[in-house]
Amino acid sequence: MRKYSLLLLMFMLLLAGCSNAPAGSGEGAAAANHINSQDNAPKVNVPVFSGDSAYRFVAEQVAFGPRVPNSEGHKACSNYLEAKLRSYGAEVTVQTADLTAYNGDVLHARNIIASFQPEKSDRVLLFAHWDTRPWADSDSDPANHYKPIPGANDGGSGVGVLLEIARHLAVQPTEVGVDIILFDAEDYGRHEADSEDAKFGESTWALGSEYWAKNPHVKDYKARYGILLDIVGAPGSKFYCEGYSMHFAPNLVANVWNTAANLGYSEYFQLYTGGTITDDHVNVYNYRFIPCIDIINCDPESPNGFGPYHHTMKDDMDWIDSKSLKAVGQTVLEVIYNER
Repeated sequence: MRKYSLLLLMFMLLLAGCSNAPAGSGEGAAAANHINSQDNAPKVNVPVFSGDSAYRFVAEQVAFGPRVPNSEGHKACSNYLEAKLRSYGAEVTVQTADLTAYNGDVLHARNIIASFQPEKSDRVLLFAHWDTRPWADSDSDPANHYKPIPGANDGGSGVGVLLEIARHLAVQPTEVGVDIILFDAEDYGRHEADSEDAKFGESTWALGSEYWAKNPHVKDYKARYGILLDIVGAPGSKFYCEGYSMHFAPNLVANVWNTAANLGYSEYFQLYTGGTITDDHVNVYNYRFIPCIDIINCDPESPNGFGPYHHTMKDDMDWIDSKSLKAVGQTVLEVIYNER
């Protein structure tokens, strides 16, 4: 995962110390005013999201080992994800592609697409990446810098939440059709030790979503909006209003963050504008013109904007908390089940 802008991180750190600032004081308060202006009272009987179930889904992925493209763990986990989604009654499409990484590696990528009520033209899109970083290049031990990470939070957590959502969609359909896409080849971006030349920039990341956005599984695919879940499982996660999300879909940010507040999850969903990050939602917006947001954990006190586990060998089940998964999953369920 790419780093947040350092300038914006500094700005966010200032905001973090001003959580009780009066309305109208700075961009963070402006974001809060915009969000709090939304009326998002629950309107339907929404299923109860199980954080424990989502936790098990994360653990089952981690049990395959690192899910780096071309590895045995990657192949085994792909089969598991496809079978699990089919068991929930989804129409599953596995989109395969050979994608060339920045260093010349050819990745045998698999985007896994689960469509619920595919006959409906009015749809919403939920997505995450399921692959894991091939290198622990941020690890404190240089001996680990070319070892693949376990990928519990960065890779496993968003998928775990989406599998739990899929379990509910099988039992209680939504008014709109729902597509869940698990993107591959997201985390094969430039190694920290490699050149920072322009050719090794942000375009080295999110290869699977770029491929799908240019070659959707349904011709001229459209959705009302998209919600990306990435790095959502750490204890005490903080989800700021990510910068690109505020540009792409400010009303959706307002809806999601206000829904979280109504559910009692304001501790997780912070009413401040955060840094920008090039993630899968950028490709979906740029190529498919679908308004998208990114629910992603941010740690303003970390040098790269993420927790100490990020791109290290520490990214294991110790960094997964069922309460964080519950906060995200229940919020997303409330949003999609109230679509009319």
